[in-house]
Amino acid sequence: MTDPAEPLAHLAERIEDLTRVVARQATTIDRLADEAKARDRRDRAGADLPLVLELFAIHTDTTACAGTAESARERAAFEAIVTRIERLIVGRGATLVNPQPGDAFDSLTMEAADVADTDDPALDRTVASVVQTGLTISGRSIRPAGVIVRKHH
Repeated sequence: MTDPAEPLAHLAERIEDLTRVVARQATTIDRLADEAKARDRRDRAGADLPLVLELFAIHTDTTACAGTAESARERAAFEAIVTRIERLIVGRGATLVNPQPGDAFDSLTMEAADVADTDDPALDRTVASVVQTGLTISGRSIRPAGVIVRKHH
């Protein structure tokens, strides 16, 4: 005579097996969806590259206009435009590289436009000033920031 609980135990075991299979499949589907989203973001970033480059060129020109404005009112207007362009650039997945004086020189995102001598060894290979802002997209330098680098002599 068969134990009446045996079919129920077998059924419970089968349900557990199916639960594990469904959980593995759900994990796989989540991973595939995440990969598809990441691929889509990368593809969009590539598609937006010409737009980002044009925005960056306008950003550079507008920054120059702000720096040479003849009045505080003009400077404020140009700076407002620069800020809005920066938001557009960042919104398209790019990053502006704007090192500060004293930052360590990074050859991956910066280019030495000139060298300034320094007597202080602690300032060797640091940024003295920024000549032009740089641009990176997805961690890749598109336009290095132009900087004046200090060199200890």
